[in-house]
Order: sequence, then structure tokens, then C-alpha cells
Amino acid sequence: MLYQAYQLQSDLMSPLRLLAQGSSAALWLGKTEGSLLRKFSASMEVFSRLRLTHSRPAYGITSIKVGERDFAVTEEAVLTMPFGTLLRFKKENVNDLPYQPPVLLVAPLSGHFATLLRETVRTLLQDHDVYITDWHNARDVSLRHGPFALDDYIDHMIRFTQTIGPGTHVVAVCQPCVAALAAAAIMAEDDDPAQPRSLTLMAGPVDCRVNPTGVNTLATSKPIEWFEKNLISHVPLPHAGYMRRVYPGFVQLSAFLSMNLDRHKKSFQDMYQHLLDGDVEKANIIRVFYDEYLAVNDLPAEFYLETVEKVFQTYDLPLGKLSYRGRLVKPAAIRRTALMTVEGERDDICAVGQTVAAQDLCTGIRPYMKTHHVQTGVGHYGVFSGRKWNQQIYPRVREMIHASMG
Repeated sequence: MLYQAYQLQSDLMSPLRLLAQGSSAALWLGKTEGSLLRKFSASMEVFSRLRLTHSRPAYGITSIKVGERDFAVTEEAVLTMPFGTLLRFKKENVNDLPYQPPVLLVAPLSGHFATLLRETVRTLLQDHDVYITDWHNARDVSLRHGPFALDDYIDHMIRFTQTIGPGTHVVAVCQPCVAALAAAAIMAEDDDPAQPRSLTLMAGPVDCRVNPTGVNTLATSKPIEWFEKNLISHVPLPHAGYMRRVYPGFVQLSAFLSMNLDRHKKSFQDMYQHLLDGDVEKANIIRVFYDEYLAVNDLPAEFYLETVEKVFQTYDLPLGKLSYRGRLVKPAAIRRTALMTVEGERDDICAVGQTVAAQDLCTGIRPYMKTHHVQTGVGHYGVFSGRKWNQQIYPRVREMIHASMG
């Protein structure tokens, strides 16, 4: 009933928002600062932006500067599966550049689209051949494709890495760090020739027993049955995934918004004031952020519930209990993959200590192939975006990847 009620409300409000958007554009032209019409136009613009979208935004990466040259970038769907696409950001005419190792960037499946990592992609593209796990919205996946659980996520990781081929370097951001480590362990145990050359885990919940955050406390505050009863809904008509059980992205986003409600209110107040003052550039910065932030991606119920239970409640990986298709996951089997872990000093989602725990689990990796970096002065998102990611974290990641090519 929750999703049906949301869909009804969204359908009813959609014409009003479209009208507000059109009115804002029509009234803005030629209106002087402080005029009543400009105030009305700014109000309509802000109102039209107070909406959720359910389609992946564009990555918007059309070129990249390498050294002193600009290279065109095109998106190439290398492998498309029902729940995700292996997407390559292909640089054109790079034959005369030094070899750029392939990197699989593993995006979270946690309520937003993989485009949340566009800045991470753009930075990596300077020195690497970049691929990303472009997860689909579960509400658009027909029931005939079956369920999607944690094992299926690991399957996709293995399949994508094998598709790219030997010599691939994997960089996992946040939630998928557990699955990335599990996939690397399975591939190592199978002596798969495509097992990653290096594995970088960034701000991921490898061991949530360490320095529990508010997110960890919330996950353990209720039994898994409570999450299933209260947070799982069926996709309504007219979507392709009608009757699929999902954890709706709008529920996840509501939780995120409530954590910093005053800050989000102020952002929209600031947008209104910038529009009123005619400062379109500043208003656009806020627009761009919320166009991404308010684009929500439904999670398959099986994947969400298993992640909550196995990662955040029973700590299966650090306790040596995580299984994949009936096989015990053994991080100690990883021997030929270099490991780097990255944490943010001020991360209030995945605290310091939770990601570096992977170092102790991977006993088969020699010490000289292990690296850990704690970035001072950054929170969760600062680990993979922003100035310190570009200037201080990325150079360390690049150095580790290129040192692991031989």
C-alpha cells in the first residue's frame, strides 16, 4: 500500500509541477530584480524542483583532459543484464597514449544511481580505462527476470570483471565493498585468470562492529522481520516491474533527508533567494545537486534485506560465515591481488576502522601488497569526490594501481 499511495500522490502532483516549471520559465524573462513576478517565478521554480525522479540522470562526461590534450569520451554498454549494465567510458583516439589499465568502478546499490560517482569516474579517466556497474532501477525490471539477492550482486561483480578480462583493477565505493571482497575471494579460490590485479575498498562496511555509527545502530535496532514488514513494498502499475518486491528509493531518501532536514530546507531557501537576486549561476549549483540527489533507485527486496542482515546485523564476512552459492567466502584465498583500503576521518556513515578490517581478513596477501589511507578532514562523500579526493586520495589510488600492473 505504501508504494501505491506514493504513486498516486506523484501522479496527482505531476501536472502541477509541470505547470509550475513552465510558469517559472515564462515569467522569468525580462522581470526586474525584486518584482512581484520574479518572486512568483522563483517560487514556481523551487516548487517544481521539490520532486523525486526515477530515471538515471546523465553522466554528462563527453571529454577528458589527459596531459595537455582533450579526448572525446563516449559511453559504451559492454554487457547488459536485467539488473545492471557494464558501462565503459571509452576515450577516442588514445593509441599514442601510454597504457592505461582497466578499472572497474563498483557503485553502490543503495537508493541512488551510479551517476552519484560521476566525479570519481571523471578523475579516474585521466589515467585509466574506466568501466562502471550501472545498476538498473528494480521497478523497471520485469518479474520474469527473477529475484536479485546478494549472491546475484556478487555474480555480476565476477561476470563484469571476467568480461573486462585479466589485468582488471577493481575500485569499490561504500556498500559494495563486502561484495567486491567476496567476488575477489571466489575468483582467487577458483584461480580465475581474470581475478583483479588490485582491489581498492573505499569507505565500505567490511566490519560494522568497529566504531558503530548511527546507520549501524539503526540497522541493529530492529529484527530483520521488522525491516521486511515495514520497508518492503510491491511495485505498482504502470511500471515494468509490477508486483516486484522492492525497498523503494523514496523511503531510503526520506531517511537521508530526515537526518539533515534543516540543511536541505536551507538549500531550497538559498535557491529561492539566488533566483530572486538574479544569481542564476549559484541557483544552478543547487539545482544540479538536487537533480542528482532526488533521483531515486529502488532496490530489489532480496538484496536489501540480505545486506541489512548479513552485513549490518550478523557480520557474516568478518566472522567467517559469509557464503556464496553454498560456498564459504574465504578472503585468505586472495594472494595475487594488491589491496588498498581508504577511510575518511569524519565519516559518519562508515566509520574509521570498518574498511581497514579487510586488511586483517586477507591474510594471504603479502604485507608489501597492502596499503591503507585515512584521509583527514573528510566525511563519507569526501572519500570519493571533492578537492581532497582529487588532490590527496586519488594520487595514492593511482600509484597503487599502476604499481600493481606488472
